[in-house]
Amino acid sequence: MVSEDSIGIATDLPWPQTPAQAIALQRELAGRVLRVDDVGSVRRVAGVDVGFPGGGQIARAAVAVLSFPDLRPVEQAVAELPVAFPYVPGLLSFRELPAVLAALAGLAELPDLLLVDGQGLAHPRRFGIACHLGVLTGLPTIGVAKTRLVGAHDPVPDRRGAWVPLHDRGEVIGAVLRSRVGVRPIYVSVGHRLSLERAVEWVMACTGRYRLPQTTRAAHALASTGA
Repeated sequence: MVSEDSIGIATDLPWPQTPAQAIALQRELAGRVLRVDDVGSVRRVAGVDVGFPGGGQIARAAVAVLSFPDLRPVEQAVAELPVAFPYVPGLLSFRELPAVLAALAGLAELPDLLLVDGQGLAHPRRFGIACHLGVLTGLPTIGVAKTRLVGAHDPVPDRRGAWVPLHDRGEVIGAVLRSRVGVRPIYVSVGHRLSLERAVEWVMACTGRYRLPQTTRAAHALASTGA
């Protein structure tokens, strides 16, 4: 197994105890997000998802690693930890990341790219869970969300791979992507070490005949049922 030290987690960062502390930390760390392409050779892509069995007091994090480009399962890890932070919209990473980091540490080999079920820059403070995970680990990350948290956009053409920018306060914060004809779009945003255009390309490269990428589907199945 890899250790949290080998992941490269920024262990010097404080873990907030209150929403006010968490918001302050998000604003501080948002400046560390890299929005340029810095992804090397990709052989292993991973989906990251978190479920809350048993009434929401336990976070069950799953990392499903697939080979790239054929998207075959090669490794998986699950970690369950008690939730230690209150439910506050916009601060969900503080509930979920301890379990995610534990799951990553359970892998024999780290993935080259993470697709996280949640927001990246498409967040009020430009620091959703995909950004938070990327900054903590140093790994390239992409936020792939099923719903919009913030921002506005034009209609998305009903064509596979078509996308329009997601805007908020005069800034492009993500892409509204039609991953499959005739279904609702998904919301893609930069997490860390990628441009938005390349993030969209990676998401489409990991998406088959379903609305969500194969990485996301595999991680969700693990986080929900442990299958």
